[in-house]
Amino acid sequence: MMPLTFADEREEKEIVRLAGTKEVRQHLADLGFSVGSKITVVSKVGQNMIVKVKGASIALSKELANKIMV
Repeated sequence: MMPLTFADEREEKEIVRLAGTKEVRQHLADLGFSVGSKITVVSKVGQNMIVKVKGASIALSKELANKIMV
């Protein structure tokens, strides 16, 4: 298990845990991130990244991406 920030681009991973406060986990869930979902890092731009989850492309800050364990 590792934070999403360590995943390579274009490699599909499975979300195994969402970390952080209840509010942060709920925010991630509202964006479509859930345990068991497949996620792919589309690109990394500086400290941020664009990921694809459930057919949607979403931009994440490094802080939020560190809360998603794959």
